[in-house]
Order: sequence, then C-alpha cells, then structure tokens
Amino acid sequence: MRTLSIILWSMLKTSYATWLEVDLQAIRHNIEKIQSLTNVSVMAVVKANAYGHGLINVARTVRKMGLEWLGVARIDEALLLRDKGINGKILVLGHTDPIDVPLAVRHHISLAVHSQSLVLPYQEMASHYDEKLMVHAKIDTGMSRLGEEYTQAVQFIRSLFDCEGLQVEGVFTHMARADELSLDTTDNQIEKFDKILEDLGPEREKIQWIHAANSAAAVFHPNTRFNMVRPGISIYGLNPSEEAPLPAGFEPALSWKSVITSVKTVPPHRGISYGHRYITSNYEKIGTISVGYGDGYRRVPGNEVLVNGRKVPVLGNVCMDQCVISLNGLPDVKTGDEVVLLGKQGDQEISAETLAKKWNTIVYEPICGLTGRIPRVYLNE
Repeated sequence: MRTLSIILWSMLKTSYATWLEVDLQAIRHNIEKIQSLTNVSVMAVVKANAYGHGLINVARTVRKMGLEWLGVARIDEALLLRDKGINGKILVLGHTDPIDVPLAVRHHISLAVHSQSLVLPYQEMASHYDEKLMVHAKIDTGMSRLGEEYTQAVQFIRSLFDCEGLQVEGVFTHMARADELSLDTTDNQIEKFDKILEDLGPEREKIQWIHAANSAAAVFHPNTRFNMVRPGISIYGLNPSEEAPLPAGFEPALSWKSVITSVKTVPPHRGISYGHRYITSNYEKIGTISVGYGDGYRRVPGNEVLVNGRKVPVLGNVCMDQCVISLNGLPDVKTGDEVVLLGKQGDQEISAETLAKKWNTIVYEPICGLTGRIPRVYLNE
C-alpha cells in the first residue's frame, strides 16, 4: 500500500466502513506529464471537490508543486480555498452573480465574465474598492453554453479594457468535442478564437493569459494550448473519453475500498436485499459491505467488487448504505477483509472507466458522485 503504514492500515479497518485512498504522488506525476507534454503554464482544475479527490488536499499539493493557477466552477469553492489558507491565483470558470463581486475583490479571486450584460453590474460592484476586479473574458466559439458570442467578442473584450474597475487578466474559450476523434469542430472553434485574437491587433498584448484547452485538447490538440492549459480529468490519471485515452504513463490517483461486515450462508430460494431482485438457487455464501448509493455507488445491475484478488458480483439491489456481495468459492474470506470497489487488488483491477461503462455514463460521473461522507485518506503527502 505504498507509504500507508501497517498501523494506519489497522486504524482504517477498524475506523472506516468505506473510504477513499488518494495518491497525491500520482497527481504530482500526472501534472508533470502535462507540463512536459504542453510546455506551457498549467491551471489545475479542482472543481467538484477536485473531481471527488478532495478539494483542499489536492489544491495544497498543486500549490506546493509551484503551479500558480487553480480553476474552480463556483465562487464558494474559491472562498473555501482561501478560508483554508490556500494562496495563488484562482479563476472561477462558471457564472458568478454580481452580488459576489466584493468577495472576489477582497479575496483576490478572478472571475469569468461571460456576457456583455455582466460588465456594468461587475463594474458597479467593483467601483467601491481601491483594487480592481480581475476578469477573464469568456468567448463562446461553439460550446453554446456560457460565453459572449464569438461574432461580438472583439467589441466585448475592448469594452472590458475600458472599464475602470475591471482588469482584463485573460481571455478564454472551451472546447466542446476535443475528446472525439473528429477534428472538425475543434479546429473550427480554434479558427474562430485565433481570428478574435488577430482582430484585437496590438490590444492582444494587454492580455496576460490566453487559454482554451481542457485535458483532451491539451493532450491531443497542440493548437489549443496558447500560453496556458486547464487540465482536469487528466491530472487525476483518468481518460477524457474512450476515443481519447491518455498517453502511457499517467496514473489513476483514486481507490475506493471497504471491508466485509458480515459473512453468512443462506439457503436456496432466499431473496437478497430490497425487492428480492436476486433469489438464491442453492446454498450460497454472501457478505455485506457498508457501501451504498448514499456514498455514490450506483443502484444498477451488474456491479462487481474485488475480494481476495477476485471479482465477485453484487447481489440484488444496492441499498442506501449497504450492499450484498457473493462470496461463493472464497472459503477463507472473513469479516474485516478488504473489498475494493475502485482500484487494484492483486492482479485484478476495477477502473473508473469500467464503472462508467457499467453505469452507462462517462468516467467523470462516478468519481464526481463520490459523496462527502466517504473519508479521504491521502497517501504520499
């Protein structure tokens, strides 16, 4: 278990019914891979509780590496980082209500300004302070989500330059299909973005940071890198999509574990769990683990876990806090034995990609859905 000591392992088995292990060295390694690959500045995206890995610990790790920028989705995440003493630059990539501009100014948080309609309210709220509100102009080049329409982008950016209470720190856009094999959409978006920067002429020099690349774009589309990239999923060692697997050498940082809390043998024709979706056909050995959909473990058929280095099925419906697993063919298993829901055990592995496929979703969703009640244990701090 790498640097996890025998004493700590013993404490885990007696203290936690289920827990996550986050390897911070894997995160450092993955960021170094991205730095080497792109050769530009890196904004580590730590939104959604650092994709389930734990916002504060991941952010501290990133800052200790010397990365200047952290990216979050909402100002609440940025304020939590500041409350925990995390310095450096933070950009709120999503929408921020003008009422929160004073908080942004006071705590040195940069905001995305994504619409001309926000410019005057932001300026009015920022005008009460000696310091300027730092902003990054967000341009919609084809995502059709947040962002000023690209046809109005030059005028929009110039209007920001003229605002007394605002300081344009950056300009950015977001790639809609960088994790697909087809290049057409990504190339089209970058052509539009390049044209905006060209049309700004000498005023482009006023912009310190130009960024467009998420993980997939940063890895697979060099023309999206500009002078900063915004990797999220890749710093946690997970593939942006099946079509866009990361190059060799990236390492998943997250494992999800539990212990067996009950072992019993039940007779034939016995229903298992809510709804009796599974009925035993013979005498069957089963176990219970304290993991359920309240932790983010989906209530879908076909789930498997690792016990004693073997994949075993989850039987019947997943409950809110528990589920039942098959222990047939495992004569030595006992209560307290480790169960792996995500990660490696022996020669076997259940990856986040495997979970996503079983749950008919993308790899982001299983890890971002890991709830706050699961303890996070950090390795290699």
